[in-house]
Amino acid sequence: MIRSMTGFASASGSLPPHAWDWELRSVNGKGLDLRVRVPDWITGLEVGLRKLIGSEVRRGNLTLSLRMTRDDEAGALQINEAQLASVLKAMVSVEARAAKAGVALAPSRAADIVAVRGVLEQASNEDDAAPLADALMSEATALLADFNAMRDAEGAALHKLLAAQLDEIAALTEQASTLAEARADALSETLGRNLAKVMDSSDAADPDRVAQELALLAVKSDVTEEIDRLAAHVEAARDLIAEGGPVGRKLDFLMQEFNREANTLCAKAQNTELTRCGLALKTVIDQMREQVQNVE
Repeated sequence: MIRSMTGFASASGSLPPHAWDWELRSVNGKGLDLRVRVPDWITGLEVGLRKLIGSEVRRGNLTLSLRMTRDDEAGALQINEAQLASVLKAMVSVEARAAKAGVALAPSRAADIVAVRGVLEQASNEDDAAPLADALMSEATALLADFNAMRDAEGAALHKLLAAQLDEIAALTEQASTLAEARADALSETLGRNLAKVMDSSDAADPDRVAQELALLAVKSDVTEEIDRLAAHVEAARDLIAEGGPVGRKLDFLMQEFNREANTLCAKAQNTELTRCGLALKTVIDQMREQVQNVE
């Protein structure tokens, strides 16, 4: 089954003291352009996510965002034992020198000591990031599954629409073939009349040369090859859609070939009904080309 390049999925999770929200979205793109926005302090998370998504997605502009919060972000306060020891040692030295100099000092209070820079500090919030990374990768796998489920659903709708458009192109190609056959007799009669006019109006005209020129015109107006190629392109497109997988690039190239043959058919038509048929083909082909832009 073919997949759409557009999709969206979101999820939330937690591993105390952390909580998070995921968002994965994509739009059409010529290749795979993946933008990952995750905290850089979780070692290896971005690399793992890129590898995971790259194994499932071939085309599209994707954005993966992870927003994390922590319920104790302010952290607890703790004493820096080394700094406290250094401050107390300095206080003893100061008090001894003051006493020796006959200077009376007020008794020290704990509040004065902890107010000294570096004695009281915020506890470190750093955790072992490995369990958190494992939990996030596990949830990312489920997120990607939801994302692909949405792309599969849109792909199924695209499959039906493209199949219907191919049926319409096939029917118009068959109609063009019928009109071309009906046109053949009229075209032959017209060329015959033109040849007779030329021969009657000019004694110096070379009958063989004139016949060659008219034969060349007949060849140039022949649309058999264009019709055959259109029919072949229809079968090739049906095979690609049935094959499924990342076939969007191949379908896009095939649509260019469809359009080229339809343009040539219109240029060679020389018949009102065949021209109308060719224009109808171009319309359906253009509509199909727009839908193909969504296929991965």
